Amino acid sequence: MNMKGIVKDAVMLFVITLVAGALLGAVHEITLEPIAKAQQAAANATYKEVYPDAVNFVATDDLKAAVESCADDILAQGFGSVTVDEAMEAQDASGNVIGYMINATSSEGYGGDVQISVGITSEGTLTGVGFLTLSETPGLGMKAKEPEFKDQFPGKPTADTFEVTKTTASADNQVQAISGATITSKAVTGALNAAAYFVNNCIAK
Repeated sequence: MNMKGIVKDAVMLFVITLVAGALLGAVHEITLEPIAKAQQAAANATYKEVYPDAVNFVATDDLKAAVESCADDILAQGFGSVTVDEAMEAQDASGNVIGYMINATSSEGYGGDVQISVGITSEGTLTGVGFLTLSETPGLGMKAKEPEFKDQFPGKPTADTFEVTKTTASADNQVQAISGATITSKAVTGALNAAAYFVNNCIAK
């Protein structure tokens, strides 16, 4: 092949690569919005499940600032590798604040990050716990989504640090571990403690 043919092929390859890249970029941009909408819809469904008495969930500037300013303090509490990712007011139909919705993550799950949504009333009582991210072992850690584990949270006070027990919970601050999935149970509890600490110590009330 002469030099002219080589240059022609190189130009053609460049054009093909350029067009393919542009098409992939366009497809990516087109799919971003539907994916984001689907993720938000799933999150909203979780919020309603966790805090059924709330009508709206609003992330205020004050709460956003509190999430940033309290991050190091939360890590220093010994709850594990945890973060509070987002905090929202839970409002009733009239716009009154009746509590908070907190999204918190533990990076110490068996299968990776465990991100939960925690509902806490203005009086400091749990309304429930839901899952935004959970990639644990099927039949073990994934049982965290089942009622047997989740139903032990509503009504618990958040005044004391929660702890995992492998036996039947005998105190308000105890969380009964999932059989065979203590690591997952501790990850959920660590994120729960981060959420409770945030509401009790990081929000100006």
